Amino acid sequence: MTVYWCSFAWLGGEQPDAGVEIRTDQGRIASVRTGVEPSDEATRLQGLTLPGLANTHSHAFHRALRSTTQRGKGSFWTWREDMYEIAQTLTPDTYHLLARAVYGEMALAGITTVGEFHYLHHQAGGRSYDDPNAMGEAMFAAAAEAGIRITLIDTCYLSGGFGAPLSPTQDRFSDKTVSAWKARVGDIRVPEHGRLAVAAHSVRAVDPASIAGVAEFATSRPDPLPLHAHVSEQPLENAECQATYGMTPTRVMASAGALDGDFTAVHATHLTADDINLLSSSESTACFCPTTERDLADGIGPSRSLDEAGVTLALGTDSQAVIDLFEEARAIELNRRLSSGERGHHDAVSLLEMATSNGHEALGWADCGSIAPGAAADFVTVGMNSIRLAGVEPQNYLEAVVFAASAVDVESVVVAGEAIVTGGNHVRFDVVSAMSQALSTL
Repeated sequence: MTVYWCSFAWLGGEQPDAGVEIRTDQGRIASVRTGVEPSDEATRLQGLTLPGLANTHSHAFHRALRSTTQRGKGSFWTWREDMYEIAQTLTPDTYHLLARAVYGEMALAGITTVGEFHYLHHQAGGRSYDDPNAMGEAMFAAAAEAGIRITLIDTCYLSGGFGAPLSPTQDRFSDKTVSAWKARVGDIRVPEHGRLAVAAHSVRAVDPASIAGVAEFATSRPDPLPLHAHVSEQPLENAECQATYGMTPTRVMASAGALDGDFTAVHATHLTADDINLLSSSESTACFCPTTERDLADGIGPSRSLDEAGVTLALGTDSQAVIDLFEEARAIELNRRLSSGERGHHDAVSLLEMATSNGHEALGWADCGSIAPGAAADFVTVGMNSIRLAGVEPQNYLEAVVFAASAVDVESVVVAGEAIVTGGNHVRFDVVSAMSQALSTL
């Protein structure tokens, strides 16, 4: 039994509770008491303690592009060519080093679970490794060493565009057929700190019949797997989808049987009213990645319309332009203010739910994302004494953290009852040195 005492903790209400004792046992929360003084045995967590944050959409290797694509003009499509160049250089060993550092950076930012949208499966040129899942194994190992949970979202990727052949770079993303993809995924060994999910990369990369095959694979398991897909990130994607199939990407997904309560539409930036209704009626989730969507000039997604329709919203860091879920959360509201001319679309509580319980549900970790008896013992403490947060009254802590805090304000991170960040430092390795080493190998 390990005991933590939080000066303030958010237990899901409109305001944080004071004097919260959390007892953990075998990686789970055994009890929660409020309004108590710290016992001698308790580890004291000063600040605001939140449930662990869930990064619902990540491409770890994109971290290598940070700062290198910020000169000159361009678009998502020109940025993609730079991304492909990095993808060509990675091996299981170098990707493990990079992902370990990236997941270490996520841990420092309070992220306790990552959804890794994984399509870098094979060697350059498309030949399988001796272990066809060597790259996925590298992701599982990297997360374990960083001390966080991971959902490996193994991604089916079959074409280079609508009916187009794969490019030489894209060959390493592809199993060539949905049957071969199923066979490889069926052999994945999932560790205790991991979960498995699947994805159809996009309507650009997977045809409707193959999307149906991916969806059937996800739903036919004894425990159905979460299914994710990039959906309507770019207007050109929508236009080409209409020209090819006579319908939107969301409608293609629906027609293929992909939409249900386990489906997550990533980005969902350029949706029609019908698309929103389809996501709502199927109880699907939409994952927004605002720092990437603004970095790539994708656009601003219809968060308010989705929310009003009852679609669950989650958050991801995607391209790792920055790794800061507080920034992702507030961007949902602030982007909506910019586009609408009005304030107050998403309050602090709903934004924190996007960053915690909603994301965990989308990644298959329903027992994470809350501070309650029986839940996984994953929680994060934000120090309230930085220049960004100093002087805030406790009744305003939630708003202060969502709208002013930064990843560097995270003081403590506990995963499965074990402290992996204390005093703002990772307890297992020097993340800065690890990142510098990993990037120097590319």
